[in-house]
Amino acid sequence: MTLAQSFGPLVGRQDEIRRVDALTGAARAGRGGVLVLRGEAGIGKSALLDHAGRTAAGFRIVRSFGSEYETELPFAALHQLCAPVLGHLPELPAQHREALQVAFGLSTGAPDMFRIGLATLELLASAARERPLLCLIDDAQWLDTASSKALAFLARRVSSEPVAVVFAVRPNGEPGELDELPGLSVGGLSDADARTLLAAKSHATLDDQVRQRIMAEARGNPLALLELPRAGGFAPPDTSSVPTRIERGFQARLRDLPADARLLLTIASADPTGDPGLLWPAATRLHMDVTTTSTAATETGLVDFSTRVRFCHPLARSAVYRAAEPAQRRTAHRVLGEVTDPVVDPDRRAWHRAQAGTGPDDEVAAELERSAARAQSRGGVVAAAAFIERAAALSLDAARRTERTLAAVEAHLDAGTTDTAAELLTTVENTALDELQHARVDLLRGRIAFVRHTDVNGPMFMLRAAQRLAVSDPDQSREWFLDALEMSLVVGRASGVMDSVLTAARAAAPESRSPDVLDALTLLSTEGHRAAAPLLRNILDGGDSPLWTRRPALAVMLACELWDPHAHEAVVDSLMKTGRASGSPLVLRLGLAQQTSCAVLSGDLGQAMAAITEEAAIADAIGGPPVTYHRLQLAAMRGRREEAMELFASVLTAAGARGPGQLIANTHWAAAVLHNGLADYPAALAAARQATAHGDLFLTGISLPELVEAAVRCGEPAAAATALESLTERTEAGGTVSGLGIAAYARGLVTGVEDHYREAVDLLDKSPLLPYRGRAHLLYGEWLRREGRRRDCRRYLRTAHELLSEAGIEAFARRAADELRATGEKARSRSGHTYDQLTTQEVYIARLVATGATSNEVAARLFLSPRTIDAHLRNIFRKLGITSRRQLRNRPDLGV
Repeated sequence: MTLAQSFGPLVGRQDEIRRVDALTGAARAGRGGVLVLRGEAGIGKSALLDHAGRTAAGFRIVRSFGSEYETELPFAALHQLCAPVLGHLPELPAQHREALQVAFGLSTGAPDMFRIGLATLELLASAARERPLLCLIDDAQWLDTASSKALAFLARRVSSEPVAVVFAVRPNGEPGELDELPGLSVGGLSDADARTLLAAKSHATLDDQVRQRIMAEARGNPLALLELPRAGGFAPPDTSSVPTRIERGFQARLRDLPADARLLLTIASADPTGDPGLLWPAATRLHMDVTTTSTAATETGLVDFSTRVRFCHPLARSAVYRAAEPAQRRTAHRVLGEVTDPVVDPDRRAWHRAQAGTGPDDEVAAELERSAARAQSRGGVVAAAAFIERAAALSLDAARRTERTLAAVEAHLDAGTTDTAAELLTTVENTALDELQHARVDLLRGRIAFVRHTDVNGPMFMLRAAQRLAVSDPDQSREWFLDALEMSLVVGRASGVMDSVLTAARAAAPESRSPDVLDALTLLSTEGHRAAAPLLRNILDGGDSPLWTRRPALAVMLACELWDPHAHEAVVDSLMKTGRASGSPLVLRLGLAQQTSCAVLSGDLGQAMAAITEEAAIADAIGGPPVTYHRLQLAAMRGRREEAMELFASVLTAAGARGPGQLIANTHWAAAVLHNGLADYPAALAAARQATAHGDLFLTGISLPELVEAAVRCGEPAAAATALESLTERTEAGGTVSGLGIAAYARGLVTGVEDHYREAVDLLDKSPLLPYRGRAHLLYGEWLRREGRRRDCRRYLRTAHELLSEAGIEAFARRAADELRATGEKARSRSGHTYDQLTTQEVYIARLVATGATSNEVAARLFLSPRTIDAHLRNIFRKLGITSRRQLRNRPDLGV
């Protein structure tokens, strides 16, 4: 029995009990949910978990807990939770079954981190088919990162399963995976409840003065109310935190213990698995009288030795470990390392051996390096970083220490622990480095700076790295010049970087063996689009090795810079195929974001919504924020002022601290499109000027038509002419019907020459860019009406309205409708789009189901359970007034 269970009735916790009971009651009825209990140590979270377990009649209960000493071991806590239900593994699809088997060390290979959360959901959902399932996770602040991500993912998706998940966590001020989940703050007891608990559980007779002082020091903390009376109550007032005082109370119980009993407790505290199969052999190696020492340790009330070694409270474990002398802790880790199976659990053995040492040890360092490699292959990037960092610290050989430190910096960057990476890097900067190592240091400094959005030195460091290798490794040097540009694109901070890269490259980059993308970009920068376009196109297509297979972000920018929607689509198709085949979240998210952009520019807004939904699901699955720029593009093209302006404002606020960047430029381009659609030309002109201010690839070119239109409407012909000149150079160099058609209608705006409008309409009729095709008809129709040719203009305005309204491009469609009304003709109102009635997630599900996809197939794409997909389908049917999947296939406005 734990100390939390010994509390008996949960004094003063009626509201908390109701929340817990409501959660389990809903899960019993098939409506799963999650509750995160947040509060300081000893506040009663564990008691509430125990209450949930005792009162969940008919539930199957699985438990897990975080361990302060296992935060680096990937999937340790998740395996602990899932172990009792692994018998259901055969019921899972093969890819999910294999992902969990590899993650849990049941088979070899690299786990698919992309699928582990969904596989866990399916495993627990399978177990819950027999009876409802209750998952209790204590000390969640110490969950290893991989488990924390998987469990948070699970908790967000159990709403359609008979599964209840309850976490207990101590807030530590750091952002965590559980922050966004439904929670309950567990505070201190009231004075009345504190008196009740103190009177009921105190084993000492306390006078009023002592009772009042204990209550004042405990501050309503139930564990403190139980533990402080054991200290006698007559010590001077303690101003330290309540958990600290509770730990001291636990440590006080160790004072009179025999040395062997204290050492036994230290061994138990150093082994977070609680496995008696490790504890007793370890004790035997130290020639302990196990019976006598375990009896003495048990009498302290700190620990219970049974089928599992359990401390009465996590603070008790911490108190015992911290109370031990360093030599005792090293001894504990040494014997635990000796009894841990090197085949079954090599990583925990290596970690114990590392903690047992007092100085450098190349043998242990090599073992930790192997553990890092295993952790990396299992997706445990945090674990890999911890292992390799410790290996570097234990390395006696200076050269190996440097190499391992640099590897640890890279691992910490991959794990997202940027501050640790930066701190580690400083430890090698003043050591003896060769030129390649100096270059690696600069490259890592650059990566760190790029991730830190307020640090503008990323390009400088990466370019210096490239310059260092100009003589010794010219091929690598050129690649690192491009790395600076590609990374700036990936993190959305390319504004101004290309100029810096190309200036440095002209000064220091070695000659290329054959013209490459760096040469093409240099030519673009120095001689313009007409000179560079042929080489850019050759580099983009690349024969057997197109650019997008090596530098997808740069390939997208160049395809759009050439006004080539077909090349853009080819890049997207390649990214999607590669991402789906490899399971790479990075590639697939980039592909989906670009699929959205393609769909927006071609007027398929339903496809855009579907891609946004899948990208957001992947972002959630891996615990990252969703991509934003493609959402801006969709909002602009739909033309809904309030929705779009709210999104623009939030993006600009979030991105403002970074300074000029692609995300900000994207927002300004989107605002220019929106305001031109709304006929708010001054606002459109201001936004278009901002979008073109920094000369960004793609964004400058695509913003120029908005600048021309807004400048003409605002009576600024000089600005319009300048923008048209730049647009013409770009589109003529690209030579595509899309670019040439858009430039033609921009020219018509500036010159007022009818042939330019007619040319635009004819060219864009061959273009996949429907919004621009509709706008060409709209602008020509507007010009004809202003020329007094009402009969001629109706044809073009009618076509514009049909194209734009059927696509859901609402603001521009309203412009066309207003123009038609001005001619005396009423625009035909369109029927509502399916995606106007559905959420973006429902649009995605409807589109996939309309192609014949099963609930299981849709669930795998969105990382949801099939039961959840079926629930969404019922909502879709209700909203659309249909009753079957077959009827979805008969809705052409789904665009499938």
